[in-house]
Amino acid sequence: MKLGVKLTAFVALAAILFVAGYWWGAIRPSTSAAKASSVVSVGGKPERRILYYRNPMGLPDTSPIPKKDPMGMDYIPVYEDEESTSADAAVKIGVERIQKLGVRTERVGMRELSRTVRAVATVQADERRLYVVAPRFEGWIERLHVNTTGQMVRKGDPLMDVYSPDLITAQHEYLIARRGTKDVEDGGLEVRAGMERLAESALQRLRNWDISAADLKTLQQEGKFTHSVIFRSPASGVVLEKRAIQGQRFMAGEILYQIADLSRVWVLADVFEQDLATIQPGQAAAIRVEAYPDKVFPGEVTFIYPTVNPETRTAKVRMELPNPQELLKPAMYAKVEFGSIQRKDRVLAVPESAVLDAGTRHSVLVDLGEGRFEPRLVKLGKHADDYVEVLGGLKAGEMVVVKANFLIDAESNLKAALSSFTRSSQASMPGEEREGGRTASGSSGTVPSSPSPSSSSHRGEGIIEAIDVANTTVTLAHRPIASLAWPEMLMDFKVLDPALLRMLKPGQKVAFEITEASPGEYVIVRIQPQASAADHGKKP
Repeated sequence: MKLGVKLTAFVALAAILFVAGYWWGAIRPSTSAAKASSVVSVGGKPERRILYYRNPMGLPDTSPIPKKDPMGMDYIPVYEDEESTSADAAVKIGVERIQKLGVRTERVGMRELSRTVRAVATVQADERRLYVVAPRFEGWIERLHVNTTGQMVRKGDPLMDVYSPDLITAQHEYLIARRGTKDVEDGGLEVRAGMERLAESALQRLRNWDISAADLKTLQQEGKFTHSVIFRSPASGVVLEKRAIQGQRFMAGEILYQIADLSRVWVLADVFEQDLATIQPGQAAAIRVEAYPDKVFPGEVTFIYPTVNPETRTAKVRMELPNPQELLKPAMYAKVEFGSIQRKDRVLAVPESAVLDAGTRHSVLVDLGEGRFEPRLVKLGKHADDYVEVLGGLKAGEMVVVKANFLIDAESNLKAALSSFTRSSQASMPGEEREGGRTASGSSGTVPSSPSPSSSSHRGEGIIEAIDVANTTVTLAHRPIASLAWPEMLMDFKVLDPALLRMLKPGQKVAFEITEASPGEYVIVRIQPQASAADHGKKP
Protein backbone atom coordinates (compact mmCIF):
# COMPACT_ATOMS: atom_id res chain seq x y z
CA MET A 1 0.00 0.00 0.00
CA LYS A 2 2.77 2.41 0.98
CA LEU A 3 4.65 1.50 -2.15
CA GLY A 4 1.61 2.37 -4.30
CA VAL A 5 1.21 5.75 -2.60
CA LYS A 6 4.87 6.58 -3.12
CA LEU A 7 4.66 5.56 -6.76
CA THR A 8 1.56 7.75 -7.27
CA ALA A 9 3.27 10.73 -5.57
CA PHE A 10 6.36 10.26 -7.75
CA VAL A 11 4.31 10.22 -10.95
CA ALA A 12 2.41 13.37 -9.85
CA LEU A 13 5.66 15.20 -9.05
CA ALA A 14 7.13 14.24 -12.41
CA ALA A 15 4.01 15.53 -14.17
CA ILE A 16 4.22 18.83 -12.28
CA LEU A 17 7.89 19.27 -13.17
CA PHE A 18 7.16 18.47 -16.83
CA VAL A 19 4.34 21.06 -17.02
CA ALA A 20 6.50 23.68 -15.28
CA GLY A 21 9.36 23.04 -17.65
CA TYR A 22 7.12 23.32 -20.67
CA TRP A 23 5.69 26.61 -19.37
CA TRP A 24 9.17 28.03 -18.70
CA GLY A 25 10.36 27.12 -22.15
CA ALA A 26 7.24 28.66 -23.74
CA ILE A 27 7.56 32.08 -22.12
CA ARG A 28 11.37 32.35 -22.32
CA PRO A 29 12.28 31.22 -25.83
CA SER A 30 13.70 34.53 -26.97
CA THR A 31 15.95 34.80 -23.92
CA SER A 32 17.16 31.23 -24.32
CA ALA A 33 17.63 31.67 -28.04
CA ALA A 34 19.51 34.92 -27.54
CA LYS A 35 21.83 33.31 -25.01
CA ALA A 36 22.31 30.25 -27.16
CA SER A 37 22.99 32.28 -30.29
CA SER A 38 25.33 34.70 -28.56
CA VAL A 39 27.97 31.98 -28.25
CA VAL A 40 29.18 29.79 -31.09
CA SER A 41 29.60 26.29 -29.74
CA VAL A 42 31.90 25.11 -32.56
CA GLY A 43 35.41 26.46 -32.81
CA GLY A 44 35.27 28.40 -29.53
CA LYS A 45 34.48 31.74 -31.26
CA PRO A 46 33.77 34.76 -29.02
CA GLU A 47 30.25 35.84 -28.10
CA ARG A 48 28.22 37.92 -30.56
CA ARG A 49 27.72 41.43 -29.26
CA ILE A 50 24.16 42.81 -29.16
CA LEU A 51 23.97 46.38 -30.47
CA TYR A 52 20.33 47.15 -29.75
CA TYR A 53 16.81 45.68 -29.80
CA ARG A 54 14.35 46.33 -32.60
CA ASN A 55 10.57 46.38 -32.65
CA PRO A 56 9.18 42.86 -33.31
CA MET A 57 6.53 44.24 -35.68
CA GLY A 58 9.05 46.06 -37.90
CA LEU A 59 8.24 49.55 -36.63
CA PRO A 60 11.04 52.19 -36.66
CA ASP A 61 11.65 51.88 -32.93
CA THR A 62 14.76 50.56 -31.18
CA SER A 63 15.85 50.16 -27.58
CA PRO A 64 19.30 49.79 -25.99
CA ILE A 65 17.86 47.35 -23.41
CA PRO A 66 15.40 44.45 -23.63
CA LYS A 67 11.76 45.51 -23.42
CA LYS A 68 8.26 44.64 -24.64
CA ASP A 69 5.97 46.41 -27.07
CA PRO A 70 2.39 47.47 -26.13
CA MET A 71 1.12 44.00 -27.11
CA GLY A 72 3.56 42.27 -24.76
CA MET A 73 5.94 41.04 -27.46
CA ASP A 74 9.69 41.02 -26.74
CA TYR A 75 11.95 43.30 -28.80
CA ILE A 76 14.30 41.34 -31.07
CA PRO A 77 18.07 41.65 -30.50
CA VAL A 78 20.23 42.94 -33.37
CA TYR A 79 23.80 41.64 -33.31
CA GLU A 80 26.92 43.36 -34.59
CA ASP A 81 27.30 41.22 -37.70
CA GLU A 82 23.60 41.64 -38.53
CA GLU A 83 23.94 45.42 -38.28
CA SER A 84 26.69 45.53 -40.88
CA THR A 85 24.56 43.47 -43.24
CA SER A 86 21.48 45.60 -42.76
CA ALA A 87 23.53 48.77 -43.07
CA ASP A 88 24.88 47.65 -46.40
CA ALA A 89 21.33 46.90 -47.56
CA ALA A 90 22.96 44.60 -50.09
CA VAL A 91 21.18 41.99 -52.15
CA LYS A 92 22.81 38.97 -53.73
CA ILE A 93 22.35 36.82 -56.81
CA GLY A 94 24.47 34.16 -58.41
CA VAL A 95 27.06 34.82 -61.12
CA GLU A 96 25.14 32.76 -63.67
CA ARG A 97 21.99 34.71 -62.88
CA ILE A 98 23.84 38.01 -63.41
CA GLN A 99 24.91 36.84 -66.85
CA LYS A 100 21.42 35.62 -67.68
CA LEU A 101 19.85 38.94 -66.67
CA GLY A 102 22.30 40.86 -68.82
CA VAL A 103 23.68 42.97 -65.98
CA ARG A 104 26.39 45.42 -67.05
CA THR A 105 28.43 47.66 -64.78
CA GLU A 106 30.64 50.72 -65.22
CA ARG A 107 33.14 52.43 -62.98
CA VAL A 108 32.23 55.81 -61.48
CA GLY A 109 34.84 58.39 -62.42
CA MET A 110 35.68 62.02 -63.05
CA ARG A 111 34.98 63.30 -66.54
CA GLU A 112 34.43 66.47 -68.54
CA LEU A 113 30.76 66.69 -69.38
CA SER A 114 29.62 67.94 -72.75
CA ARG A 115 26.09 68.37 -73.96
CA THR A 116 24.53 68.74 -77.39
CA VAL A 117 21.16 70.47 -77.55
CA ARG A 118 18.81 69.33 -80.28
CA ALA A 119 15.71 71.19 -81.46
CA VAL A 120 13.23 71.39 -84.32
CA ALA A 121 13.15 74.51 -86.47
CA THR A 122 11.63 76.15 -89.52
CA VAL A 123 13.25 78.10 -92.35
CA GLN A 124 12.08 81.70 -92.63
CA ALA A 125 12.92 84.54 -94.97
CA ASP A 126 15.28 87.15 -93.57
CA GLU A 127 12.97 89.90 -92.33
CA ARG A 128 15.55 92.50 -93.36
CA ARG A 129 15.36 91.27 -96.97
CA LEU A 130 11.59 91.49 -97.40
CA TYR A 131 10.15 94.13 -99.74
CA VAL A 132 6.63 95.18 -100.65
CA VAL A 133 5.42 97.06 -103.71
CA ALA A 134 2.80 99.58 -102.58
CA PRO A 135 2.40 102.61 -104.91
CA ARG A 136 2.12 105.98 -103.21
CA PHE A 137 -0.45 107.23 -105.67
CA GLU A 138 -3.81 106.15 -106.98
CA GLY A 139 -4.08 104.56 -110.40
CA TRP A 140 -4.95 101.65 -112.64
CA ILE A 141 -2.90 98.64 -113.79
CA GLU A 142 -2.75 98.60 -117.59
CA ARG A 143 -0.28 95.73 -118.02
CA LEU A 144 1.45 93.15 -115.79
CA HIS A 145 5.04 92.16 -116.56
CA VAL A 146 5.27 89.86 -113.49
CA ASN A 147 2.03 87.96 -113.17
CA THR A 148 2.83 84.75 -111.16
CA THR A 149 3.71 84.03 -107.56
CA GLY A 150 7.20 82.54 -107.11
CA GLN A 151 8.60 84.30 -110.16
CA MET A 152 12.21 85.48 -109.86
CA VAL A 153 12.83 89.19 -110.40
CA ARG A 154 15.90 91.40 -110.47
CA LYS A 155 16.18 94.88 -109.07
CA GLY A 156 14.87 97.31 -111.70
CA ASP A 157 12.87 94.72 -113.66
CA PRO A 158 9.45 96.06 -114.77
CA LEU A 159 6.56 94.81 -112.66
CA MET A 160 3.60 96.62 -114.27
CA ASP A 161 2.52 99.57 -116.42
CA VAL A 162 0.24 101.91 -114.51
CA TYR A 163 -1.90 104.86 -115.45
CA SER A 164 -2.43 107.64 -112.95
CA PRO A 165 -3.77 111.18 -113.46
CA ASP A 166 -1.43 112.33 -110.70
CA LEU A 167 1.60 111.08 -112.64
CA ILE A 168 0.46 112.81 -115.83
CA THR A 169 -0.10 116.07 -113.93
CA ALA A 170 3.36 115.86 -112.37
CA GLN A 171 4.95 115.29 -115.81
CA HIS A 172 3.07 118.28 -117.28
CA GLU A 173 4.25 120.47 -114.42
CA TYR A 174 7.86 119.49 -115.05
CA LEU A 175 7.67 120.10 -118.82
CA ILE A 176 5.99 123.47 -118.33
CA ALA A 177 8.61 124.50 -115.78
CA ARG A 178 11.44 123.43 -118.12
CA ARG A 179 10.00 125.43 -121.06
CA GLY A 180 9.52 128.37 -118.76
CA THR A 181 13.18 128.18 -117.78
CA LYS A 182 14.18 128.50 -121.46
CA ASP A 183 11.73 131.34 -122.05
CA VAL A 184 13.18 133.44 -119.21
CA GLU A 185 16.85 132.87 -120.09
CA ASP A 186 17.10 136.56 -120.94
CA GLY A 187 15.25 137.53 -117.76
CA GLY A 188 16.63 138.26 -114.36
CA LEU A 189 18.40 135.77 -112.16
CA GLU A 190 15.53 135.52 -109.69
CA VAL A 191 13.06 134.60 -112.43
CA ARG A 192 15.31 131.90 -113.83
CA ALA A 193 15.97 130.50 -110.32
CA GLY A 194 12.25 130.37 -109.61
CA MET A 195 11.48 128.40 -112.78
CA GLU A 196 14.34 125.96 -112.07
CA ARG A 197 13.00 125.36 -108.56
CA LEU A 198 9.58 124.65 -110.04
CA ALA A 199 11.01 122.09 -112.48
CA GLU A 200 13.09 120.43 -109.76
CA SER A 201 10.02 120.27 -107.50
CA ALA A 202 8.08 118.41 -110.19
CA LEU A 203 10.94 115.93 -110.65
CA GLN A 204 11.21 115.38 -106.88
CA ARG A 205 7.53 114.59 -106.67
CA LEU A 206 7.99 111.86 -109.30
CA ARG A 207 10.99 110.49 -107.37
CA ASN A 208 8.91 110.38 -104.19
CA TRP A 209 6.40 108.25 -106.06
CA ASP A 210 9.14 105.69 -106.78
CA ILE A 211 9.41 106.49 -110.47
CA SER A 212 12.78 105.08 -111.52
CA ALA A 213 15.73 107.27 -112.38
CA ALA A 214 15.86 105.77 -115.89
CA ASP A 215 12.26 106.85 -116.63
CA LEU A 216 12.93 110.32 -115.25
CA LYS A 217 16.02 110.62 -117.46
CA THR A 218 13.93 109.69 -120.51
CA LEU A 219 11.41 112.37 -119.55
CA GLN A 220 14.17 114.95 -119.23
CA GLN A 221 15.87 114.05 -122.51
CA GLU A 222 12.81 113.60 -124.75
CA GLY A 223 10.64 116.27 -123.19
CA LYS A 224 7.48 114.16 -123.67
CA PHE A 225 5.13 112.84 -121.03
CA THR A 226 3.90 109.21 -121.18
CA HIS A 227 0.34 108.07 -120.75
CA SER A 228 1.43 105.13 -118.53
CA VAL A 229 4.46 104.74 -116.29
CA ILE A 230 6.48 101.55 -115.74
CA PHE A 231 6.63 100.52 -112.07
CA ARG A 232 9.84 98.54 -111.37
CA SER A 233 10.99 96.03 -108.72
CA PRO A 234 12.77 97.63 -105.74
CA ALA A 235 14.98 94.52 -105.11
CA SER A 236 16.07 91.16 -106.44
CA GLY A 237 14.27 88.12 -105.11
CA VAL A 238 11.26 85.86 -105.33
CA VAL A 239 7.67 87.03 -105.53
CA LEU A 240 6.10 85.59 -102.37
CA GLU A 241 2.76 87.27 -102.87
CA LYS A 242 1.03 88.86 -105.87
CA ARG A 243 -2.20 90.75 -105.45
CA ALA A 244 -1.97 92.81 -108.63
CA ILE A 245 -4.48 91.99 -111.39
CA GLN A 246 -4.42 93.52 -114.85
CA GLY A 247 -6.99 96.29 -115.14
CA GLN A 248 -7.28 96.62 -111.37
CA ARG A 249 -7.64 99.97 -109.71
CA PHE A 250 -5.44 100.47 -106.72
CA MET A 251 -5.35 103.02 -103.97
CA ALA A 252 -2.32 104.79 -102.54
CA GLY A 253 -0.48 102.48 -100.11
CA GLU A 254 -2.18 99.28 -101.30
CA ILE A 255 0.23 96.27 -101.34
CA LEU A 256 0.43 94.74 -104.81
CA TYR A 257 3.58 92.56 -104.51
CA GLN A 258 5.72 91.06 -101.74
CA ILE A 259 9.27 90.18 -102.73
CA ALA A 260 11.88 88.31 -100.64
CA ASP A 261 15.60 88.06 -101.18
CA LEU A 262 16.42 84.41 -100.27
CA SER A 263 20.17 84.61 -100.80
CA ARG A 264 20.39 84.60 -97.00
CA VAL A 265 17.74 83.05 -94.73
CA TRP A 266 16.86 82.62 -91.06
CA VAL A 267 16.34 79.33 -89.23
CA LEU A 268 14.16 79.69 -86.13
CA ALA A 269 14.58 76.84 -83.64
CA ASP A 270 12.21 76.06 -80.74
CA VAL A 271 14.49 75.41 -77.75
CA PHE A 272 13.04 74.18 -74.45
CA GLU A 273 13.49 76.56 -71.56
CA GLN A 274 15.64 74.13 -69.56
CA ASP A 275 18.17 74.16 -72.43
CA LEU A 276 18.35 77.91 -72.91
CA ALA A 277 21.27 78.28 -70.50
CA THR A 278 23.46 76.26 -72.88
CA ILE A 279 22.73 78.48 -75.93
CA GLN A 280 24.84 81.58 -76.56
CA PRO A 281 25.06 84.10 -79.44
CA GLY A 282 27.85 83.18 -81.83
CA GLN A 283 27.46 79.46 -81.11
CA ALA A 284 27.80 77.16 -84.11
CA ALA A 285 24.91 74.97 -85.20
CA ALA A 286 24.43 72.13 -87.68
CA ILE A 287 21.16 72.25 -89.63
CA ARG A 288 19.58 69.39 -91.54
CA VAL A 289 16.40 69.33 -93.63
CA GLU A 290 14.43 66.36 -94.89
CA ALA A 291 14.70 67.50 -98.50
CA TYR A 292 18.50 67.07 -98.48
CA PRO A 293 19.32 64.35 -95.91
CA ASP A 294 22.94 64.11 -97.05
CA LYS A 295 23.62 67.83 -96.56
CA VAL A 296 24.55 69.69 -93.38
CA PHE A 297 24.04 73.46 -93.48
CA PRO A 298 26.33 75.35 -91.08
CA GLY A 299 24.71 78.18 -89.14
CA GLU A 300 25.44 80.55 -86.30
CA VAL A 301 23.25 81.72 -83.43
CA THR A 302 22.61 85.43 -83.89
CA PHE A 303 19.73 86.12 -81.50
CA ILE A 304 17.80 84.51 -78.64
CA TYR A 305 14.27 85.85 -78.42
CA PRO A 306 13.35 87.30 -75.01
CA THR A 307 9.98 85.54 -74.64
CA VAL A 308 8.86 81.95 -74.02
CA ASN A 309 5.80 80.37 -75.59
CA PRO A 310 3.51 79.55 -72.62
CA GLU A 311 1.94 76.58 -74.41
CA THR A 312 5.07 74.77 -75.62
CA ARG A 313 7.51 76.18 -73.00
CA THR A 314 10.01 76.93 -75.77
CA ALA A 315 11.87 80.05 -76.86
CA LYS A 316 12.88 81.02 -80.39
CA VAL A 317 16.57 80.93 -81.26
CA ARG A 318 17.56 82.54 -84.54
CA MET A 319 20.36 81.40 -86.81
CA GLU A 320 21.43 83.05 -90.07
CA LEU A 321 23.07 81.23 -92.93
CA PRO A 322 23.83 81.92 -96.59
CA ASN A 323 21.60 80.35 -99.21
CA PRO A 324 23.33 81.06 -102.53
CA GLN A 325 21.66 78.18 -104.40
CA GLU A 326 18.34 78.89 -102.69
CA LEU A 327 17.98 75.28 -101.59
CA LEU A 328 16.41 76.40 -98.34
CA LYS A 329 12.89 77.65 -98.81
CA PRO A 330 10.59 79.43 -96.37
CA ALA A 331 8.47 77.17 -94.10
CA MET A 332 10.79 74.15 -94.53
CA TYR A 333 11.15 71.99 -91.41
CA ALA A 334 14.66 71.47 -90.06
CA LYS A 335 16.52 69.74 -87.23
CA VAL A 336 19.21 71.66 -85.41
CA GLU A 337 22.12 70.46 -83.30
CA PHE A 338 23.81 73.22 -81.39
CA GLY A 339 27.52 72.95 -80.81
CA SER A 340 28.52 71.16 -77.62
CA ILE A 341 29.12 73.29 -74.56
CA GLN A 342 31.87 71.54 -72.63
CA ARG A 343 32.53 72.18 -68.97
CA LYS A 344 36.17 72.88 -68.27
CA ASP A 345 36.13 71.29 -64.82
CA ARG A 346 35.96 67.53 -64.33
CA VAL A 347 33.07 66.26 -62.24
CA LEU A 348 31.97 62.92 -60.82
CA ALA A 349 29.54 61.38 -63.30
CA VAL A 350 27.66 58.15 -64.05
CA PRO A 351 25.81 57.00 -67.19
CA GLU A 352 22.18 58.09 -67.29
CA SER A 353 21.15 54.45 -67.71
CA ALA A 354 22.50 53.73 -64.22
CA VAL A 355 20.01 56.08 -62.54
CA LEU A 356 16.70 54.69 -61.33
CA ASP A 357 14.29 57.62 -61.24
CA ALA A 358 11.47 57.27 -58.70
CA GLY A 359 10.19 60.80 -59.24
CA THR A 360 11.08 62.33 -55.89
CA ARG A 361 14.38 60.50 -55.49
CA HIS A 362 17.11 58.92 -57.57
CA SER A 363 19.09 55.81 -56.82
CA VAL A 364 21.69 53.51 -58.33
CA LEU A 365 22.69 49.88 -57.77
CA VAL A 366 26.30 49.68 -56.59
CA ASP A 367 28.16 46.46 -57.43
CA LEU A 368 29.89 45.28 -54.25
CA GLY A 369 31.40 42.22 -55.92
CA GLU A 370 30.63 38.51 -55.57
CA GLY A 371 27.09 39.04 -56.85
CA ARG A 372 26.18 41.58 -54.15
CA PHE A 373 24.43 44.84 -55.07
CA GLU A 374 23.59 47.79 -52.85
CA PRO A 375 20.73 50.21 -53.65
CA ARG A 376 21.95 53.72 -52.87
CA LEU A 377 20.28 57.13 -53.06
CA VAL A 378 22.21 59.75 -55.03
CA LYS A 379 21.96 63.49 -55.61
CA LEU A 380 22.25 64.50 -59.24
CA GLY A 381 23.45 67.67 -60.96
CA LYS A 382 23.79 68.65 -64.62
CA HIS A 383 22.84 66.25 -67.41
CA ALA A 384 25.08 65.82 -70.44
CA ASP A 385 25.26 63.48 -73.42
CA ASP A 386 24.45 60.07 -71.86
CA TYR A 387 26.01 61.08 -68.51
CA VAL A 388 24.80 62.88 -65.40
CA GLU A 389 26.75 64.66 -62.68
CA VAL A 390 26.66 63.09 -59.21
CA LEU A 391 26.71 65.58 -56.32
CA GLY A 392 26.44 63.02 -53.53
CA GLY A 393 25.99 59.34 -52.70
CA LEU A 394 28.87 57.86 -54.72
CA LYS A 395 32.64 57.90 -54.74
CA ALA A 396 35.08 57.65 -57.63
CA GLY A 397 36.06 54.06 -58.38
CA GLU A 398 32.80 52.41 -57.33
CA MET A 399 31.00 50.18 -59.83
CA VAL A 400 27.37 50.86 -60.73
CA VAL A 401 24.88 48.82 -62.75
CA VAL A 402 24.20 50.48 -66.11
CA LYS A 403 22.20 47.78 -67.85
CA ALA A 404 19.85 45.06 -66.64
CA ASN A 405 16.98 43.84 -68.78
CA PHE A 406 14.78 43.06 -65.77
CA LEU A 407 14.56 46.78 -64.85
CA ILE A 408 11.31 47.74 -66.56
CA ASP A 409 10.39 51.18 -65.30
CA ALA A 410 12.09 53.80 -63.20
CA GLU A 411 9.76 53.70 -60.19
CA SER A 412 9.08 50.00 -59.78
CA ASN A 413 12.38 48.59 -61.00
CA LEU A 414 14.22 48.83 -57.70
CA LYS A 415 11.33 47.23 -55.86
CA ALA A 416 11.21 44.46 -58.46
CA ALA A 417 14.93 43.93 -58.19
CA LEU A 418 14.92 43.86 -54.41
CA SER A 419 11.98 41.48 -54.31
CA SER A 420 13.70 39.10 -56.74
CA PHE A 421 16.91 39.22 -54.72
CA THR A 422 17.23 38.19 -51.08
CA ARG A 423 19.80 38.45 -48.33
CA SER A 424 20.09 34.71 -48.06
CA SER A 425 22.84 32.88 -49.93
CA GLN A 426 20.50 29.98 -50.80
CA ALA A 427 17.81 31.37 -53.13
CA SER A 428 16.41 30.79 -56.58
CA MET A 429 14.77 33.18 -59.00
CA PRO A 430 10.96 33.16 -59.34
CA GLY A 431 9.71 30.41 -61.59
CA GLU A 432 12.60 27.97 -60.89
CA GLU A 433 12.09 24.77 -58.94
CA ARG A 434 14.52 23.72 -56.25
CA GLU A 435 16.23 20.37 -56.47
CA GLY A 436 18.04 19.28 -53.34
CA GLY A 437 19.10 22.77 -52.35
CA ARG A 438 20.07 23.75 -55.95
CA THR A 439 18.11 25.51 -58.67
CA ALA A 440 16.72 23.75 -61.68
CA SER A 441 19.52 25.25 -63.74
CA GLY A 442 22.03 23.43 -61.59
CA SER A 443 23.57 26.46 -59.91
CA SER A 444 23.39 27.35 -56.27
CA GLY A 445 20.50 29.68 -55.73
CA THR A 446 19.01 31.90 -53.09
CA VAL A 447 15.83 31.65 -51.06
CA PRO A 448 12.62 32.48 -52.95
CA SER A 449 11.28 35.94 -52.29
CA SER A 450 7.87 34.53 -51.29
CA PRO A 451 7.74 32.79 -47.91
CA SER A 452 7.73 29.03 -47.82
CA PRO A 453 5.64 27.11 -45.27
CA SER A 454 8.58 24.88 -44.46
CA SER A 455 11.06 27.65 -43.61
CA SER A 456 10.91 29.34 -40.19
CA SER A 457 7.22 28.65 -39.76
CA HIS A 458 5.27 28.97 -36.50
CA ARG A 459 2.05 27.18 -35.60
CA GLY A 460 -0.85 28.49 -33.60
CA GLU A 461 -4.55 28.16 -32.84
CA GLY A 462 -7.29 30.71 -32.59
CA ILE A 463 -10.79 31.89 -33.44
CA ILE A 464 -11.66 33.89 -36.58
CA GLU A 465 -13.09 37.30 -35.69
CA ALA A 466 -13.41 38.73 -39.21
CA ILE A 467 -12.47 38.00 -42.84
CA ASP A 468 -11.57 40.63 -45.48
CA VAL A 469 -11.68 38.85 -48.81
CA ALA A 470 -10.82 41.98 -50.82
CA ASN A 471 -7.54 42.48 -48.97
CA THR A 472 -6.99 38.74 -48.31
CA THR A 473 -6.66 39.32 -44.57
CA VAL A 474 -8.13 37.51 -41.60
CA THR A 475 -8.51 38.77 -38.02
CA LEU A 476 -7.60 36.12 -35.46
CA ALA A 477 -7.94 35.97 -31.68
CA HIS A 478 -5.08 33.53 -31.29
CA ARG A 479 -3.73 31.69 -28.31
CA PRO A 480 -0.10 32.17 -27.18
CA ILE A 481 2.47 31.19 -29.82
CA ALA A 482 5.38 29.72 -27.89
CA SER A 483 7.92 29.76 -30.72
CA LEU A 484 7.53 33.55 -31.06
CA ALA A 485 6.93 34.31 -27.38
CA TRP A 486 3.64 35.93 -28.37
CA PRO A 487 0.94 36.16 -25.69
CA GLU A 488 -2.72 35.71 -26.46
CA MET A 489 -3.91 38.63 -28.59
CA LEU A 490 -6.11 39.84 -31.46
CA MET A 491 -4.20 40.38 -34.71
CA ASP A 492 -4.71 40.84 -38.46
CA PHE A 493 -2.81 38.48 -40.76
CA LYS A 494 -2.28 38.53 -44.52
CA VAL A 495 -3.17 35.20 -46.16
CA LEU A 496 -0.64 34.13 -48.78
CA ASP A 497 -3.13 32.07 -50.82
CA PRO A 498 -6.57 33.73 -51.21
CA ALA A 499 -8.10 30.30 -51.89
CA LEU A 500 -7.61 29.44 -48.21
CA LEU A 501 -10.33 31.92 -47.26
CA ARG A 502 -13.06 30.00 -49.08
CA MET A 503 -13.38 27.37 -46.35
CA LEU A 504 -13.38 29.82 -43.47
CA LYS A 505 -16.06 31.84 -41.67
CA PRO A 506 -16.16 34.13 -38.61
CA GLY A 507 -16.43 32.38 -35.24
CA GLN A 508 -14.65 29.30 -36.49
CA LYS A 509 -11.81 27.66 -34.58
CA VAL A 510 -8.75 27.22 -36.76
CA ALA A 511 -5.21 25.93 -36.67
CA PHE A 512 -2.79 28.04 -38.68
CA GLU A 513 0.82 28.32 -39.69
CA ILE A 514 2.65 31.63 -40.23
CA THR A 515 6.06 32.67 -41.51
CA GLU A 516 7.97 35.95 -41.64
CA ALA A 517 7.63 37.55 -45.07
CA SER A 518 9.64 40.64 -44.12
CA PRO A 519 11.14 41.82 -40.82
CA GLY A 520 8.28 42.01 -38.33
CA GLU A 521 5.58 41.06 -40.87
CA TYR A 522 4.06 37.58 -40.70
CA VAL A 523 1.71 35.99 -43.22
CA ILE A 524 -0.46 32.89 -43.04
CA VAL A 525 0.77 30.12 -45.31
CA ARG A 526 -1.60 27.42 -44.05
CA ILE A 527 -4.93 27.56 -42.20
CA GLN A 528 -7.68 25.01 -41.68
CA PRO A 529 -10.77 24.63 -39.50
CA GLN A 530 -10.17 22.84 -36.22
CA ALA A 531 -12.57 20.08 -35.16
CA SER A 532 -14.51 20.90 -32.00
CA ALA A 533 -14.66 18.65 -28.91
CA ALA A 534 -18.16 17.56 -29.90
CA ASP A 535 -16.87 16.44 -33.29
CA HIS A 536 -14.10 14.44 -31.62
CA GLY A 537 -16.70 12.64 -29.49
CA LYS A 538 -18.72 11.50 -32.47
CA LYS A 539 -18.25 8.01 -33.65
CA PRO A 540 -18.06 7.21 -37.33
